[in-house]
Amino acid sequence: MSRGWQTGPVSSQESRPEGQESPFRIEPTGRDEAPQFVLPMVVRLERADPPGRTDALETAARSVLLMLSDPRSTGDGEWAEAVRMWQDARIRKVVRRARGAEWRRAEALPGITVTGKSAQVRVFPPVPLDGWPRDLARLQVSGTELEDPQPPGEPAPGAPVLWMSPEVTLTAGKAMAQAGHGAQLAWWDQSDEDREAWRAAGFPLSVRIAEPERWRTLVTSGLPVVRDAGFTEIAPSDTVVAEGHRGFGAHQ
Repeated sequence: MSRGWQTGPVSSQESRPEGQESPFRIEPTGRDEAPQFVLPMVVRLERADPPGRTDALETAARSVLLMLSDPRSTGDGEWAEAVRMWQDARIRKVVRRARGAEWRRAEALPGITVTGKSAQVRVFPPVPLDGWPRDLARLQVSGTELEDPQPPGEPAPGAPVLWMSPEVTLTAGKAMAQAGHGAQLAWWDQSDEDREAWRAAGFPLSVRIAEPERWRTLVTSGLPVVRDAGFTEIAPSDTVVAEGHRGFGAHQ
């Protein structure tokens, strides 16, 4: 089975790691010794009507936020233990693709379907690395490619932005996983007030590729940075910076 797209360890806090240091790291840590879980995500990819790339990335990011904020993922919710164990180890997200009957079978499993302008992504509660449901394990994971029908334009005003690195080239599936990581870091970095305001607004956000000069500024700005561990597609790299999520509630 594919190892998927993997990043660094996080703490066991229910929804926010302690301290200000990014939980995404490259170097081995004790988190590698914990039971390893993965967050499965499936993008609907019909041959005749594929989604735009940027919309797929934004929809994937929102799906992660909906999983983290769902009552089933917190407290005594039915998914809470799996979510906590997933966050105790390395944060892994795997994006697979489905169409037709494959998609219908995926929708029959417990999870959350998120619909964007053209994209549909279903996110599922975390599972052990070797414990994938059969109807998800059989789906293709590699080589997912998407294109934007037109340039995405400027980010939505007043909404958080997940800035993607201009220095690495990612397949659409890998980029969707990275956007999900960025959204997760933004969520962890927020106050409770900002989280609730963001959730109530429907988790508006934009995903854009940063210009090289802006990227160099972003990665040294103190904002949350996703550092990919380099298990698939690319060498260890900074891939996403989250901006505009702090103080979100004050602007609503």
